[in-house]
Order: sequence, then C-alpha cells, then structure tokens
Amino acid sequence: QDGALWLRTTDFGDDKDRVMRKSDGTYTYFVPDVAYHLTKWERGFHRAVNVQGSDHHGTIARVRAGLQAVDLGIPESYPDYVLHKMVTVMRGGQEVKISKRAGSYVTVRDLIEWSGGVQDAMSADECAAALQRGRDAVRFFLVSRKADTEFVFDVDLALAQSDENPVYYVQYAHARVNSVFEQWAARAPQDAGQAALLAGADLSLLTAPRERALLLSLAHYPQVLAAAAKELAPHHVAFYLRDLAADFHAFYNAERVLVDDLPLRHARLRLLQAVRQVMHNALAVLGVSAPLRM
Repeated sequence: QDGALWLRTTDFGDDKDRVMRKSDGTYTYFVPDVAYHLTKWERGFHRAVNVQGSDHHGTIARVRAGLQAVDLGIPESYPDYVLHKMVTVMRGGQEVKISKRAGSYVTVRDLIEWSGGVQDAMSADECAAALQRGRDAVRFFLVSRKADTEFVFDVDLALAQSDENPVYYVQYAHARVNSVFEQWAARAPQDAGQAALLAGADLSLLTAPRERALLLSLAHYPQVLAAAAKELAPHHVAFYLRDLAADFHAFYNAERVLVDDLPLRHARLRLLQAVRQVMHNALAVLGVSAPLRM
C-alpha cells in the first residue's frame, strides 16, 4: 500500500496491521524485533522473558503476531514480558535528575557504587567489599516491589546499616543465625559439626509461639518460590525474606537457643539450621550474598 510493505497482523490478534518496509525502502523497528525473537526460537530458546519499560507495552501484540505469521509452531504467548515502571533515584535527600534530551542518566554501575559507598581512597579489598554491598543492595531493592508499581530507589537507605534497610535486615538475620552456630562450636566443640546430632533432634519440643511462627514460615517457602517463578515476580521472594527475617529476629529476642536442656537446644539448633539454609537459598535466587558475619 502506497509503496510500503505491510503485514496483516490483525489476523493474529494485533489491533491493527503493521508496516514492515516503508515507502522509502527502510524497515521499521517491528521487523528486527520479530527477526530477533525468531532466531532466538530457532537457536533453542523456547522460553524467553523480555523485561521492558511499561511505555513499550504496545510492542507485545505486534511481535507475537509477527512470530505467528511465520507459521513455525511458536506459541501465541511467546515471548513472555515483564513491564517495569520507571525507577526514581534519590540521593542525599534529592532526586537525581535524568534527561534523555540532555543525555544525563544513571547507570546500574552508578547505583552499585553509590549504594556500596565506594570511595577513591579505598584499598582493593575495601573496594571489592563495597562493590559487593552495592550489588546486593541494587539487586534486592530492584526486586523488592512489583514491576508494575512506581519505585523510588533511596541510595541513603541502601547505605544504612539499620533495620530500615531491607537487605541489611535480611543479611543481618543470616549472619546472626551463623553466630549462634559459632557460639555452639566454641561452647561444645565435641558436638558442633555432628550432623547426626541435629538430624535426630525432637522437633515436637518446639512449642513456643515464636518457634511455631518460624516453622510455619519455613514451610511456606516452596509455595512462594513456585509463585515467583510462575508469575515472573521475584518480589515474592524479597517479601518472604523480610518476613522470615522478622520472624527470626522475634524468636532470637524471645528465646535462648543454647539452653542447658540438650534435647531442646538441639531442636532449636535444628530449626535455625533450616532458617539459615532457606535464607541462603532465597538470597541466592535473587543473586544476593549471604554473609556469615556483619
């Protein structure tokens, strides 16, 4: 039509037909988008997830329609999409201004360095540790909200070593659990490290409210992980970790673990062994480290 080449994508669920080649002979963005996903499919990537800004929602139907048009048996829902709202960055109590027109922007590297407190005068080891803190903060913060909600990334909060900082709060819980096992090793070296000792612990002794809350929270993890994978929603794991950390801190503040009653001590250690493992696993899912000391 009018010297342009069109694809009748309305036959495949699109709301209107799309131009592939314009009248001047140049191709629209639509063509390489479809070609890219077509080659991805042909290379064996039969599950693809595109993370895009919510302002690109209009590309979903047209790309899927274009893939249907080639008639290679590609599912109608291919590829999957996660549409992400814009992220506002706050630093020093002020919004960091970005502008496409002015060419000013914030990179992930910037966020990592700011959130880790990287300084020019740091030694190599100090810089590596700061970058790790920054990576942990950025990864945790960016998945701590649903993708379709507005999010403010507060660099000052990411730097804070307090309960208000969610990644610090969770990592501190993991380190705190580990400290209990270090205390146990120092107090009873003949027992520490004996897996069979805890494997045979009588968990029916865990009747205190805080203990029961932890047990229930641990039992819920497989469902949380399954939902996060099914819905492409990692925020479920971040929410869960914060709740698990809260349950652990409440337990830790209410109950002694290394009590003189050995059966109860072993039951509580077995409980914390599970807490440590689940925390480690969930943090690993998010790509966040699980420090042993803080």
